[in-house]
Amino acid sequence: MAKEIVPLPQSFFEQPTLELAKALLGCLLVKETKEGIAVGHIVETEAYVGPGDRAAHSYNNRRTARTEVMFQRSGLAYTYLMHTHCLFNIVSGGEEKPEAILVRALEPVNGIELMKSRRGIDDVRNLTNGPGKLTKSLGIKMEDYGHLLTLPPLFVARGYCPESISMGKRIGIDNTGEAKDYPWRFWVTNNKYVSRHQKANPSKHSLSTNFLNR
Repeated sequence: MAKEIVPLPQSFFEQPTLELAKALLGCLLVKETKEGIAVGHIVETEAYVGPGDRAAHSYNNRRTARTEVMFQRSGLAYTYLMHTHCLFNIVSGGEEKPEAILVRALEPVNGIELMKSRRGIDDVRNLTNGPGKLTKSLGIKMEDYGHLLTLPPLFVARGYCPESISMGKRIGIDNTGEAKDYPWRFWVTNNKYVSRHQKANPSKHSLSTNFLNR
């Protein structure tokens, strides 16, 4: 299957962060390992538009060993540990504009038995419906930090264009002042693999230049 999947070009990742967070929905996230290939459609994202976003790791241009990749080119992998979980983000915004998009959930497509083995569960619906779950299922690790997502073994590829996208508040950022209310979480409307459903106003998305780039 991997031979049939073509990584998206660098130009795709150079969209404004909020647009990219929506354009990623429906795309394929692919990870190749010695154990095999695991693939899922991205069905939920969260945008972090620092340094003006109090919820972003780069708020106020905070530059540390962890956030350094956020100041680099768009389309790089930003992995970090949250408690014991590795979370996967896509750097956006361009050089010296430290922004990123958290991938929160996937719909499993290929390598499902491998995902089940990694997670130790049989419930397909529960394999990748959360940011820590999906990294473990796909085999994404801290060592993927800084990897360019236009190249194997970890890359984003063309998928489908959702008919409807919902938006709402981001999750788990209650101590970030006004930023906790920004509607910068996006998900494929009614998709059963989304990590958490909220009341939101779905919007029908026609093909735009963002989606045509896919």
